[in-house]
Amino acid sequence: MRMTPPPLLVKAILAAPVLFGTAACAFPQPYEADPTSVYGWQRRQDEIQRREDERTRLCAIMNKDSARYRRDCTRPGDPN
Repeated sequence: MRMTPPPLLVKAILAAPVLFGTAACAFPQPYEADPTSVYGWQRRQDEIQRREDERTRLCAIMNKDSARYRRDCTRPGDPN
């Protein structure tokens, strides 16, 4: 007589690789790796500057009394 494993055990064994394989995708990386070339550093700095310019542009046209303005446009140390 041949023994068959319980169905729950079979399902757990089949699901384990899928669950553990996709778990790494669910958590963000702790930090972005630093660029290793001068070109990479320049691209990084250009991206930071582009984001800051876009934030400044949006803040200039936003209602100054809104909660979104207080959240997105004020920085620690800014005068009220």
